[in-house]
Amino acid sequence: MSGKPLPYSHKGDLTTGPVQGHLIRMAMPMVWSIFAVIGVQLTNTWFISKLGTTELAAISYTFPVTMVISHLVFGLNIAMSSVVARLVGEKKMDDVRRVTLHGIFLGVSVSLVVSAISYLILDPLFIKLGADSTVLPIIREYMPLWLVASVLLAVPVNGNSAIRASGDALTPAIVMISMAILNFCLDPILIYGWFGVPALGVKGAAISTTIAYSYALMLGLYMLIFKKNLVSTDSLHLDKFRDSMRRLVFIAIPAGVANIIQPATGAFIVALLAAHGHEAVAAYGVATRVEALAMLVVIALALGMAPIIGQNWGAALYNRVHEVIGLAIRFNFIWSFLIAILFGVFAAFIAGAFSDDPAVVHNTILFFWIVPFSYAFGNLVFGWSSAFNAMGLPQRAFVMILVKSALTVPAAWIGGKLYGVPGIFWGIAVTNVASGLVFHYSSAKSCREMEQEPVVPITTEIIR
Repeated sequence: MSGKPLPYSHKGDLTTGPVQGHLIRMAMPMVWSIFAVIGVQLTNTWFISKLGTTELAAISYTFPVTMVISHLVFGLNIAMSSVVARLVGEKKMDDVRRVTLHGIFLGVSVSLVVSAISYLILDPLFIKLGADSTVLPIIREYMPLWLVASVLLAVPVNGNSAIRASGDALTPAIVMISMAILNFCLDPILIYGWFGVPALGVKGAAISTTIAYSYALMLGLYMLIFKKNLVSTDSLHLDKFRDSMRRLVFIAIPAGVANIIQPATGAFIVALLAAHGHEAVAAYGVATRVEALAMLVVIALALGMAPIIGQNWGAALYNRVHEVIGLAIRFNFIWSFLIAILFGVFAAFIAGAFSDDPAVVHNTILFFWIVPFSYAFGNLVFGWSSAFNAMGLPQRAFVMILVKSALTVPAAWIGGKLYGVPGIFWGIAVTNVASGLVFHYSSAKSCREMEQEPVVPITTEIIR
């Protein structure tokens, strides 16, 4: 059952043509899509930082929690990309539309449940992270609205994964960039009270994000239904809902758990830094936001290569798979070391742009002098996990992320006990290097061994 072809199906075949061209075409728009998502957080952080160190520390406490929630739902995005990419390769367009629709339903449902639970345990959660009575009231102003916004964002984010998997990376970028621009325009108006609007402070940032995500939801649905013909509107196909869930959940659960492990590790780092004062937490919040922005090119490359790997792995075109991974690794090392040098040189300037508190500036500079030179190695773990998810092997990706985080926790704790804040940063850096090297060589070996195994079609049989 092939169904009506997609209007851009000639672009969806990633099993032919130059691999490098496909990688550029898929990764470049991903840069802007990820920049938009990270840009919302970075924009909020920058505008809020002008309110004072207490407000900056409060918003920094929310980062690990918002990242855990976002990454949990992101597991479904990975599943959507993997399943849809392989279905497009098999020319099963009716199944593509059905799985996309059911995936969006699942994404919204999961987001609702996670947000509701998070709201119920809000105070105990942040107290556990080290938040005290000076920052907790500010966190209460921000988080409830952000939780609502996260449910809204589940629709365009999951829909964008399906669009990219079918060969169009530009449309998702347009949706997310326009969303980020709207958030940037609304932030100062609502936070500082421009143009006669009441100054709402940190709450204003949450409201602007909610409005921007609502806009992304509406534009995303329009693109999915009317422009890309990627959602089935003739029926809910409830008789095949179980099949869709099997396909998606098989990848979404391990990918989602793997994704929350990383921000959960970040939450542990925040708890360690909290013992050294709000300034250390604020510095980590600034550094990790800037870090995320600088690394978005590498992240975009890893996510952009997933549909290419998925289609070619399913077609048993292993040479093309290796070519994609090789190109990505070489670019990762060049970009990561360049960023590390720039961070080291401009550490003081970057820190001063976010805060004039000497302690915040000092700790931010320490981070940029220690951690960035490990980026190239740490990114290998993320890149290989993205590749394995695309191949439909999420368990391997899960193990890699789990082990890396399991090593980071004691390394940071020991470093903090011995050398304070610099020791925590050194623990992160050493773990990045060690885990990256080990998993790179073991993954390359495993990948070649699996090529000798028979190719199993993507059906519900393999996930029962």
